Amino acid sequence: MWGIIISIVMAVLIGIIGDSLVRHDMPGGVLGSMIAGFAGAWVGAYLFGSWGPEIAGFAVIPAIIGTMLFVFVLGLLGSVLRRAA
Repeated sequence: MWGIIISIVMAVLIGIIGDSLVRHDMPGGVLGSMIAGFAGAWVGAYLFGSWGPEIAGFAVIPAIIGTMLFVFVLGLLGSVLRRAA
């Protein structure tokens, strides 16, 4: 039970850090940050592997970099869709 809670907290923190570094407004608040953190951790592990400090199954540095990429691409897609509408 504690593992799930720690994973969710880590995903939220990683999502908030990645969002603040890219400076795009992540929609959804805490839930959006959690989703971005989980997706970013997956993208970061896929692209960069698992290196650096690991907390609750998250390789922190690749997860933050992956979250930054995820939020950046999501922000670009949002701006393109807003212009098209």
